[in-house]
This record gives sequence, C-alpha cells and structure tokens, in this order.
Amino acid sequence: MQPKIMMKKKSVSASKASLVLFLCQMISALDVPLDSKLLEELSQPPTITQQSPKDYIVDPRENIVIQCEAKGKPPPSFSWTRNGTHFDIDKDAQVTMKPNSGTLVINIMNGGKAEAYEGVYQCTARNERGAAISNNIVIRPSRSPLWTKERLEPNHVREGDSLVLHCRPPVGLPPPIIFWMDNAFQRLPQSERVSQGLNGDLYFSNVQPEDTREDYICYARFNHTQTIQQKQPISVKVFSMDSLNDTIAANLSDTDIYGAKPVTERQPVLLTPTGSTSTKVELRGNVLLLECIAAGLPTPVIRWIKEGGELPANRTFFENFKKTLKIIDVSEADSGNYKCIARNILGSAHHVISVTVKAAPYWITAPRNLVLSPGEDGTLICRANGNPKPNISWLANGVPIAIAPEDPSRKVDGDTIIFSHVQERSSAVYQCNASNEYGYLLANAFVNVLAEPPRILTTTNKLYQVIADSPALLDCAYFGSPKPEIEWFKGVKGSILRGNEYIFHDNGTLEIPVAQKDSTGTYTCVARNELGKIQNEVHLEVKDPTMIIKQPEYKVIQRYGQVSFECIIKHDSTLLPTVIWLKDNDALPDDERFLVGKDNLTIMNVTDKDDGTYTCIVNTTLDSVSASAVLTVVARPNPPFDLELTGQLERSVELSWIPGDENNSPITNFVIEYEDGLHEPGVWHYQTEVPGTQTTVQLKLSPYVNYSFRVIAVNEIGRSQPSEPSEQYLTKSANPDENPSNVQGIGSEPDNLVITWESLKGFQSNGPGLQYKVSWRQKDVDDEWTSVIVANVSKYIVSGTPTFVPYEIKVQALNDLGYAPEPSEVIGHSGEDLPMVAPGNVQVHVINSTLAKVHWDPVPLKTVRGHLQGYKVYYWKVQSLSRRSRRHVEKKILTFRGNKTFGMLPGLEPYSSYKLNVRVVNGKGEGPASPDKVFKTPEGVPSSPSFLKITNPTLDSLTLEWGSPTHPNGILISYILKFQPINNTHELGPLVEIRIPANESSMILKNLNYSTRYKFYFNAQTSVGSGSQITEEAVTIMDEVQPLYPRIRNVTTAAAETYANISWEYEGPDHANFYVEYGVAGSKEDWKKEIVNGSRSFFVLKGLTPGTAYKVRVGAEGLFGFRSSEDVFETGPAMASRQVDIATQGWFIGLMCAVALLILILLIVCFIRRNKGGKYPVKEKEDAHADPEIQPMKEDDGTFGEYSDAEDHKPLKKGSRTPSDRTVKKEDSDDSLVDYGEGVNGQFNEDGSFIGQYSGKKEKEPAEGNESSEAPSPVNAMNSFV
Repeated sequence: MQPKIMMKKKSVSASKASLVLFLCQMISALDVPLDSKLLEELSQPPTITQQSPKDYIVDPRENIVIQCEAKGKPPPSFSWTRNGTHFDIDKDAQVTMKPNSGTLVINIMNGGKAEAYEGVYQCTARNERGAAISNNIVIRPSRSPLWTKERLEPNHVREGDSLVLHCRPPVGLPPPIIFWMDNAFQRLPQSERVSQGLNGDLYFSNVQPEDTREDYICYARFNHTQTIQQKQPISVKVFSMDSLNDTIAANLSDTDIYGAKPVTERQPVLLTPTGSTSTKVELRGNVLLLECIAAGLPTPVIRWIKEGGELPANRTFFENFKKTLKIIDVSEADSGNYKCIARNILGSAHHVISVTVKAAPYWITAPRNLVLSPGEDGTLICRANGNPKPNISWLANGVPIAIAPEDPSRKVDGDTIIFSHVQERSSAVYQCNASNEYGYLLANAFVNVLAEPPRILTTTNKLYQVIADSPALLDCAYFGSPKPEIEWFKGVKGSILRGNEYIFHDNGTLEIPVAQKDSTGTYTCVARNELGKIQNEVHLEVKDPTMIIKQPEYKVIQRYGQVSFECIIKHDSTLLPTVIWLKDNDALPDDERFLVGKDNLTIMNVTDKDDGTYTCIVNTTLDSVSASAVLTVVARPNPPFDLELTGQLERSVELSWIPGDENNSPITNFVIEYEDGLHEPGVWHYQTEVPGTQTTVQLKLSPYVNYSFRVIAVNEIGRSQPSEPSEQYLTKSANPDENPSNVQGIGSEPDNLVITWESLKGFQSNGPGLQYKVSWRQKDVDDEWTSVIVANVSKYIVSGTPTFVPYEIKVQALNDLGYAPEPSEVIGHSGEDLPMVAPGNVQVHVINSTLAKVHWDPVPLKTVRGHLQGYKVYYWKVQSLSRRSRRHVEKKILTFRGNKTFGMLPGLEPYSSYKLNVRVVNGKGEGPASPDKVFKTPEGVPSSPSFLKITNPTLDSLTLEWGSPTHPNGILISYILKFQPINNTHELGPLVEIRIPANESSMILKNLNYSTRYKFYFNAQTSVGSGSQITEEAVTIMDEVQPLYPRIRNVTTAAAETYANISWEYEGPDHANFYVEYGVAGSKEDWKKEIVNGSRSFFVLKGLTPGTAYKVRVGAEGLFGFRSSEDVFETGPAMASRQVDIATQGWFIGLMCAVALLILILLIVCFIRRNKGGKYPVKEKEDAHADPEIQPMKEDDGTFGEYSDAEDHKPLKKGSRTPSDRTVKKEDSDDSLVDYGEGVNGQFNEDGSFIGQYSGKKEKEPAEGNESSEAPSPVNAMNSFV
C-alpha cells in the first residue's frame, strides 16, 4: 500500500489520498480482485504474473521451458532477448512460443542440444499502455561428470592414529550430494569418532582395529540428472600393537631390542579447518554452516561459542555430533568470531572462524501500481537495501529512463518518480532495478491514467441480516475515475445519513456499529463524480441474538454414575439454530452412552475417559454462542503398588509403596494392614494409617509373626482395593511381652472358684508353645500359692473352696523361650450362696394417700454369703376400703441398691389396705422374706364423675344425670355443681354453686333463663377435698322449639384393659362427620385423632396402655366444626390371664333371650293396663331391680367384679336391672351393629326433646346410688334389650 499520494494541482487532502489508495487497490490485479465485467472494460498496462527463476538449471535430456506469463487490457504481446540482443524465435525451428503466452519451449528431445541454448534470457510483455519485462533468466544445463581414474594405495594405519579418506568428487552443476557406503550399499556407521565433513571427506579422530576394511566407497548423487557416481573403493588396514609386536619378534633375534610402543593417548588436534583462524562470508537469509573436526585419543568433544555474544536462540542447531554449527536465516547481526573448542582428558585445541554476513539487495519499499485520473498527481517509490548498498536505476517500458521518450508529467528523483498533472498518454510501465555485487532486484509498476464514470459493483437489492447490538456492514463497492463520492440514505425519501451512529469507510461501506431493531430497513448508496452518478439499494434485517439462558454447569460425578448437562437456548423465531456438543473441542465419542437431547447432554455409565470439558455450541446463519462446563469423574483410588520392605529389624521394619491413580479425588490417607501367616493365615488386621502425602512408614513388629503387609488408599469417594501383599517377613521368637488381660475370679457354685482371662492372640505369643501359669491363694491367710500350667484354654476351676471367701489370683503367660513379666494380682471370690436371714424390724410410715416410706434393719454381712446387691421390697394391695371388695393381687417390687435401709413406695392407691415384706439380695439370689407388714393409705380426692348428661331442656329447666367416680379414693360426702350462663360473645356470667348429697345420681335444675346456654362444672368430694371436675354445656329452649345450634354432649366412656368404648349425643344438622381425639391425661403431647366411620355416635379406641389415665373429646368436621368437653377415663390394670367374656357364652345368650321374652310379655301387659287408665306401679319397678349385691363388670380392667363374700365369678341374677342410661354393659366390644343396637330409633317427648338413648352408649354405673322414681317407658325398655 502506497505511503504517499500526490493530489490535484491546488490541494492535498487525506480524502484524496484515500481515493487514490482505493483506486490502486481496485485496479491492482495482484492486490484486489475486480468484477470480471469491469476487468473486460478497463484498460490496463501489462503485468508479469509468472516467470522462470533467475538461475535456471535444466535437465539436458528434456525440453527447456522458459516461463513468461502476463496480463493486461488489451492483452499484451511478447518478445524475448538472448544475451542482450533480440531473440528471433521464428528463425529457430526448435523454439516455439505458447499461444496467448510468452512462455518459450525449446525442443531438446527432438534433436536439439541443451548446451546450444545456454545464455541470459529476458521476456517483454507489451500493449498500447506500456511494456513490462521479466528478470534476466540464466539458462544452464546440469552436469554430472565421471570421476577421473586414479590409483588408490591402501591405507596402513596404526591403532589410535587419525585418518582422512578424501572423496574429491567431480565438479557438477549443481554440486552433488556426498555419502559413504560399502560394497553391499549399506551406509557406513558414523559417530563422534568417525564422521563425514562438509567437503565429503571421511574423518577418523582415531582408528580402531574394527575400522579395517577394503570397501570404503564415496558416492556422489546428482539430483537433476538422477544419477549416482561411484569412486573406487579405498582400503584401510589398522595394525594393533599386539600384532605389530608379534611381527617384529618373528624377524629379530632374541638379543635384539624390539617392541612397538603401546597405543598412547593424545591431546586434540584439528583436522579441519587448519590453522588457528579462518574466515567465512555468507549472504543474508542463507544458512550458515561452520565445521570443526579434530583428531585425538580419547575422541575429542566439540563445543561452540561466539566471542563477545551468545549464539542466536531458536536459530542455532548442532549437527554431525556437534562438529557442525548451523545457524538458519542469518542476518548482519550474526557477523562475528565463532570459536570451536575440541577437548579430551589430555587437553584442548581451538579454532576461530571470522564470519561476515553480506546481503544481496532486498526490498524496503517496492514500487506499486498507480491508477490516476487525468490531471492528478502521484509518485512511484523504489527503496532497497543490501551490503554493500545497492544502486537504484529506473526503466520506462523496458528502456533506461534516460533514453526513454520524454514525459512532461514525470520527474525522477533518485529512488522516486514524481508525476504531476498526468494525462492519459502518461500511462506506462516503469521498472526499478536495485543491484550490488551479490545480486539484483527488478520490479514492474505501472501508471494507468483512466477517466471512468462511477460504477457500483455491489449486487442490487442485496439483503443483509445481522444480530441486534452487533455491527452491520452494508457494502457499496464502487469504481470510478476520478474517485466517486459516496453518500448513504435510509428509506425511499430519507435524508442523507450523518452522525456518530454511522461510520463511513473509504471503500464505500456503511457501518452501523450497534444495530438495533429499528435499524431494519432499506438503505440507498449513491456514487457520483464529474463524469456521472449511480445508486444502489440494499436491505437490512436486525434479528434477536441467540442466547444460552441455562448454561451447563461444572459437575463432579462418580465413576459409573449418570450426569446431564443442560443447554437451554433462546433465539430469533426466524432463525433455525443447530446445537452441537463437543468434548475437549472435538466431536463427541461415537458411543451410545452419550444421549443428546433437545436441551441437554446425558452421559450414562460414566467412565474415566469421559473426564474433560464439554461445550454446547449453538449456531445460526448469523451468530454462534457457546458455553462450556468441566466434568470431573471421581472414583475410589487405584490400589497402591510396588510394596517394599527395608530396614528389617527384630521389632520394626520400614514399608514403602507407590500410590495408584487418585482418580481426581485426592488421597486423604493410607491404611496399612497385616496378615500373620503363621497364626491366622488369610486374616488381615489393621496395623496403622498415615496421611495421603506419606508413602513410607516405620512399623512396629511383634516377635514370632510371619508378617505380610498390604496398603489401602482412601479418598472422599471410598477405599481402594487392597494392594498386592508385600513379601513375607518372619520375626524371631522371644519371651511373651504381656500377660493375659481381664483376669477374674468368680465362683459359679458355693464351693468353687472359676478363674477366667482373655487369651493372648497368636502374634502376642512371641514364640511357640504358648501356655498360662494360673496361681491362686486365699487372701488374708498365711498360705502358699497354688499354681497350675494350662494351654489352649481361658478358664480354670478351683474346687472345694469355702463359700464366698476372697482369693488372690494371677495368670502369667509363657512359651518355649520363657515367661512373660511377673503379672499383677487381682482379687476374686469363691462362689456365693443364698442369703441366710431376712431383714428385721420392718416399719412403714404412710406419708400421704399415695406415698409411704419403709424402714428395715440391715442383715449381718456374714449372713449375706455373697456380694450384697441390695434389698427388694415386695408390696401389694389387699383391698379398697371404699368398695369392700377383693381384687386380683398384683405384687409390685422395688429394688434398693447397696446397703440401703429405707425406701419410698410411690403410686399407692388412696384409701386402700396394703401388705409388704423385705428381702436381701446377693449375686446368687434373694434371701428369705421378712414377715408381711400391713398398712393402710388414707383417703384422697376422688377422680372425676364417670359421666355427666344433661337432658330434657325446657324453657327454664334442665335435667342432670351423672355417674359416680371410677376411683372414689375414699368415702364420698357430696357432689359440687357449678354453672354459669354464656352469652353470644362467649362471655361467662355469674357462677352459681350447688352442693348435692353423695347418694344422688340426678337432679332437675330449675329457674333458669330461657334460650340461654349454660356451662356446668361437676366434681365429687371426699373428706380430703374435691376431685377433678367434668364439664358440659346445655341450652334451655325458647318457645318450646329445639335449639338449632349443633353440639356434642354427654361423652361417656367404658374402659377395659387395652381399649375403651366412647359414646356421645349429638344435636344439630344431619350428616356430621365425627372424630375422636384422645391422649394421656396430664401429658403435653399432641392429641391423637381417630376418624369415625359414618355418622354414628360411638367409637372404640384400641391399643391403649393398661392402668393409664386418658383424656378424650369428640368433635365434628365441616362448616359447624366444634368439639365436646373433655372426659377422663382410666384403663384397667394388666392381668396375668384374661377372663372369658360371658357375652359369648351359650348359657348367657339363652338367658338374655329368656329375659327379652319376659320383657315382651311385660310390655304387652303395660299397654293393656295403660289403655284402661292404670299406672305402672313403682313397686314393680323396684322389684325388677331389687338385688343390691349385683355389681357391674369392672370397667378399669375388663374383669367381673368381686363379691363381698369372696366368691369369684358369680353369675348375674335375672332381676339385674340395666344401668341408669338404659344401656347394657359389655366388655371387649367392637363396632358391630348388633353390639350397639344402632338400628333402634330414638323417641321424642311432646316438647320435642330427645329422650331415647343409643343402646350402644356405655357409661360407668355408680357403686351406690338411688334409683330414679320415674317409670321406664316401654320404648326405653326396648332400646335397652334389643
């Protein structure tokens, strides 16, 4: 590209310089390709496009082709000169010129001789606008002459001397390639001792006997003629000192002094180059080769240095065993002194080569083609350098410019030609010649003066598509002379584009640096000069960029796992993206484990080879985006290998190993295990472990163990497979180092002592013949040790000992080499026997109704006859003082450790009679019991009433019914009823309290407000105080209409050992969904919830804990979600055996059927008498329920109640009445409709109140209470027994 352009006559501007530069680029066929149609229309001076080399060596057996190709408009014609004069090819039948070309073909193969056409040729290409010339092409045929015949004498050399075999090849063109071979065409081996020099000679620094041979042959290969010439074989015979002495001895008498000197070592002497200094001239850009070959014994070593500097890095090479220094692409800076130094153990020799680098001419600025418009200015510059500095000369159309036709617009100024106000006739081709003694350079550059109107070369209506926020380049390639001015418009009637948002390039291109969506549209390019104007439209579309909105992420996966990389993209809807996945910048492996999905790449069954970087590349026609993520495949380490034992000592050894591959997870530690091949072959034991950075460890050893070791590597993934075992190492035997551990003496019988110990492990024996010396003697008795030696056991029994006396015991290990150190003594005892006496003076102090304290005197230690473990207190409830009934005896035991003489008895039942006794305990068992001690607990507060039912609501009254407490805990003296009204905002009114006699079980509460909700609190009292209360709510009616609000009331329970029957009453809309919530009373745990199947009003809680107090409440789900008040019940205690349920017995079923038949008859009589106006007498009701002895089934434990006469399991009498809630009591019930009589409908009084009860509902009957004076209705009687 030209650095300087001359402008029009009166002004110089950067824009004009850019114009001329652009035109140069457009016209120059070498630099910028032009539109083919434009090339056909524009005139252009000739340009040489191809020519033969300056020094052209040809094969004399083939035709000679001298190339000369050129282009121009009009097409140029060609002519040649030979040796400076015109070469008329028409007069030589052997010479032809190719059509439309200047290339000459000289026919040698058809009778011509190559030597006749040697010379200097030059080609000229000419048209009406000028003439271009080629280089001077020197034609020389190659030569491969034969070796001159010569007589070669054999070389006789003494062993150790140096030798040079000269090649002296014939002079060829080009010079031949030299190599040495034998008669079998095998290259002779070369080394530091024997090598070939640059001149082709074979150098021996010192000869050896093996160098003797008769076929040292030098070959010369001439590449141009494809021939190889051979020198006559050279013979070399090497005489060794021994053979030479033998020869001399055979020819001399015994009295003669003979003997060749032995081979002597010699310091180096240079064979080439000779002398101490030499010079070398090389041209810039060539390869510099310097050589030093030295003789000497031992063979010298060559070293190269540059005096006053360093050898050039990256361009210096050593060849031929460092005897040749090679520097490529030399420059003037490589001039200097290079020293080679040959050195062996006896000394050194050196040679200095002074190198001078000269330079043939080379371009600094070669002239470039110049395209100008008429009247414009311009320059041609030709600058070259060399050593020595080249001479610059100019030619015009192949003629020295001094004798060329004059051109007033041209002025020569040394290496520059200045053109001013050119005209079309100023067109010409100029040649610049730069030459010195080492060569020349010739360059053609034309000046083409054109006058052309503007032309736009960009295709009309070309569509450009770019991505938003990226540059948009709209081309407007143009040509014209003078250079046209370019303007851009947007839209049909748009204004000219200006401003910082656009960049206008000199080649006509419009650049929008950051294209946006609104940049889309039609753009018009207008080119104009003084000869005309032209315009062209192009179209721009701006697309949304392609983005990876979910990039793949770094993954660490274990070997054989599955991994997935996501690559979710967003793109312009008009572009079709393609997604490519790469692994380590290469295609994915052809493996079915790699699954490429729409938005992801999944690798199944990952292996170590899958480790690497995975790249997701998304390509569209306009853009490409990518994202990468690294996959690290981790696994357990590979096992260590090459285990080695070193430093073997009696009690230690050093183990070393080489770690296996850590598989991308650093090794954290190594575990060393050992095998005892002598005692436990095949069993590996833990020895020690070391950090993962350590690969050696000093191991402590035990005697008499045949050790093998293995190493396990551990990383975060897991443990490696064990290494291969190390070699075995058997340690020497020794006395045992230790004695058995855990020695004990405990008698198993009253008259023996059992001595036990933990045996030594095999490796602890330290030698063969492991045995144990067991010794014992009675403590505190002046007695000798009794000993016995045993083997292969860990127990010894001493018989005939006194009962429970202390013994001193010791167990000592021994083997064939001796005893272990003296063992320590332990104290043991002979066998125990049961204690002989019971504790005396047992006293009980009752603290409160549930707690008592018991005292006793300790027994004498001698009577314990063993280790005193403590005392056991047995206590049990005899009867409840309030019920005057017996019950199943359940003894409870409390153990008090050690020599304690008192203890507390918690959890007693109030108002009950208890018995207890005390026994002493040793290791053998319990001693005799003390006499039973009777004590009674005082009264306590009662439990809550068993139920509270509120029925028969009226305008101003409510009927209350209740059951006595399950646990009275004393004599009931009264019930306390408290109630208060509740308004619509749930605010409580004044509290009213009523005391009720203990023998009452119901009452009618009058003088209440109508349509008012009341909350009731009800509890029982003993002389000690009030028990826990039960709550309930009820509403009086308004205008004799049943309240519409929903509620659950009268929740009652009937508890057995592990279950409880829950029943309730519900008032409200139909189809309520009930649930039962329960939990342990007094516990803070969450309520447990059970869903009731259907809308029935009973449920059975199962899986309860015997003897536990529970709280329960019933709720309804849905729009009217509400709950009942809480009720408390207690399950019966666990029994050793369960009583048979009489309800399943045949006799009971028959009895019930008979009772039902009797009641049916009774009902019929009632109806008849009622119709006659009679009344059902109270006396009959009393007679029907007159047996006060009958007790209901116990509800706390599921068994029948006991009678005061102590007769168990007495059957129920026929006249037994139903409970006051008109239900039949039944234990072990389930949810069947038969048990609960769910099919019987309730009845309503005339006021609308509900008076019937579900027969399945169960409530606890009070032990003592008054019967209701109200006669039962026939319907209620049916409800009770169906």
